Amino acid sequence: MAMAEERDAPVAAPVPVAPAARGSSRQGGPLAPRRRSAPRGPSGVSKVRRTAALLIVAALVATGGATVPEPPGPGWASPGLVGGGGWPFAGVPLSPDQAEGASYLPGSSVVRLADGRVRLVPSGGETPITVGASDPRVARAVRSDGAWLAQGTVPEGGQAGAYREMASRALLDLRLLTRPNGASLASWYSKWRYCWPRDSAFAVAAFSVTGHPSEARRILDFLARAQNDGGMWAARYNADGTAVADGRAPQLDSLGWVLWSAWFYRVQAPDQDEPPALWPMVRRAADHLARSLDAEGLPPASSDYWERDHRREEDPRRPTLGVVGPVLAGLRSAADLARARGDARREAQWRHAAQRVSDAVARQFAPYGYPRSPVAGGLMDTSVTFLAPPFAPADQGVTAAIGDAERKQALPNGGVLPGERWSGDPDVAWTPETALFGLNAAASGRKADALDRLTWLSEHRTSLGVLPEKVGATGKPAGPAPLGWTASLVLLSLSALERPLPTPGTGS
Repeated sequence: MAMAEERDAPVAAPVPVAPAARGSSRQGGPLAPRRRSAPRGPSGVSKVRRTAALLIVAALVATGGATVPEPPGPGWASPGLVGGGGWPFAGVPLSPDQAEGASYLPGSSVVRLADGRVRLVPSGGETPITVGASDPRVARAVRSDGAWLAQGTVPEGGQAGAYREMASRALLDLRLLTRPNGASLASWYSKWRYCWPRDSAFAVAAFSVTGHPSEARRILDFLARAQNDGGMWAARYNADGTAVADGRAPQLDSLGWVLWSAWFYRVQAPDQDEPPALWPMVRRAADHLARSLDAEGLPPASSDYWERDHRREEDPRRPTLGVVGPVLAGLRSAADLARARGDARREAQWRHAAQRVSDAVARQFAPYGYPRSPVAGGLMDTSVTFLAPPFAPADQGVTAAIGDAERKQALPNGGVLPGERWSGDPDVAWTPETALFGLNAAASGRKADALDRLTWLSEHRTSLGVLPEKVGATGKPAGPAPLGWTASLVLLSLSALERPLPTPGTGS
């Protein structure tokens, strides 16, 4: 994912006054109390204190890896996006004051307000308008959204409509978050209005499995353009495709996730023309990963989906499972793509590299029960699911470790924390991690467990039915909505309950 402790580290540019950053420990953004000012002392002392505080903040911002507190604001509490049926698809948050009593018109991104009027973004526009329900633009937008959904499938998990509305909403939200140039944004708010390659990879998979290959291809083309000659991606990108220069080092897990998504797209859409840039992108990323392995068969230590400096991990010298799992899935995926193209030399190279990573996992993570870092008594986190279906073949030891992680990360509200002894808010559940456990259950044949997770996610959506990033102790959304990664994971989980998802390295 792209979403935890360090995702919202301050950038080197001036930091705007904004809501609680993604990954912040504050729950409920707009409702969080502002910090009270310290009592004023003599003017000279006050100046010294202010100067010292500014120097400290400047130092923190310069590092790009510390957390600078920001005052809460009203924007990110929106329960969802207002859209329309026209191209290019545009999404604008519904303001909180308009949200009470509002709802989407079925199968669309058009919002009916409490007073009966309708809020939408007209075709070709970016600014929402409010019109009467009989305005012809309303019917056109609803028909257009419905026609797009009908081009593919809306997965229901085999439950006769129980999850159809959630799935439709997730698909429409993913479309609104995907810009015409293929930048798939994490969410709409400024702190989230960026494209993280790992989130984008899951959007590719979600569009592919639901029969929307053109959207998947658009994202892959964006990723191919953004990739550098060495095969790497920046930690995140602006919507226009430029890399965000905020001091964050590239995150190696993104290579694995993008490779997996490229393979997933080709498996799900074998009749589609291959994007010309796809194979060169795969070659560069897979070669980089294969070359990066050390004598033990492990990639370098790097930040992963937690976006935390690897030097803060329990074993700062070795990569976390959040890096190793995606790298393994990516190398297996690349080898499968090479085999499909008849490139035996590259297939052998990448298959050998994948086996080296697999052997290293067995030596260094398995003896400790697959913790986040390969140390005795290491803490568990959701990344153990990266070693299991649908990303890897089933393994009894990994399955047991997933159960252990679920127990240790469970919260009374029914969701999970990102990891054991999470340093953020201990009462706030994260929906992507909850959905990852659900996806593993669905892909592994544990239908009841998968349905439990999906039901929880469905019951903890916003008032508009949108999947948020986080859920607070009281069961209310506590993060921005929609969140693209969670939407993608829900669609993959529902699809896995209907038919098996392919697993790289297994010939499926």
